[in-house]
Amino acid sequence: MIDIHSHLLYGIDDGSKSIEDSVDIIRNMHNVGFTDIILTPHYIKDSDYSSPRSNNLKLLRNLKQALKENNIDVNLYLGNEIYIDEDIYDLLEEDEISSLNDSRFLLIELPMSGEYDNYIDIFEYLISQGYKVILAHPERYISFQNDLSKVLELKKIGVYFQSNLESILGSYGKGAVKAIKKLLKMKKISFLATDIHHKKHDYNKFEKAKKKIRKYLTEEELNILLNENPSKIIS
Repeated sequence: MIDIHSHLLYGIDDGSKSIEDSVDIIRNMHNVGFTDIILTPHYIKDSDYSSPRSNNLKLLRNLKQALKENNIDVNLYLGNEIYIDEDIYDLLEEDEISSLNDSRFLLIELPMSGEYDNYIDIFEYLISQGYKVILAHPERYISFQNDLSKVLELKKIGVYFQSNLESILGSYGKGAVKAIKKLLKMKKISFLATDIHHKKHDYNKFEKAKKKIRKYLTEEELNILLNENPSKIIS
């Protein structure tokens, strides 16, 4: 499996706190079938979560070396989970933030509650500049839970959707469970990922989530979301 959304670049956001924790998490992820992981630390402009790309690349090199020393055969790539902002394009041009593995794919997050008024305009502009926008975990946003027609509106302009595997297990509340089930039935999700943050994690939940998701997708469809589509980003 290929994970396109994780918080394992240590010490810079609310994810992994140390390189040792990152190594331990990645070892466990490898044991349950992950071969490739894109590290996507939060980037929220003018906040504590704004580590620049130059620093992230240094941390990535350190973590790759630590995996090598521990004989953990997992490929790592750099990205960001970018909080919606009017300056995203400028931040990319300034090499402040990262697309997913230097591709044209961007992982972008919206407010969990409330709305960011002109997010559609920002998405349309990024798409017009040749980027491919992936909206992180749409099932978690309260505004989307209340009105899934927002997904259809974004789909029309070319936005892709990444859902969290554990949303279907209730890890983010009943609203997210209901929303992800509807999105799976509607065939609107293009990527499934972990959004993993912490060392204390029940890694068996990934298989439990896949079992539940198989009620809505064929094995081939599940493989597309966990492997085929993510492989297009890392290649």
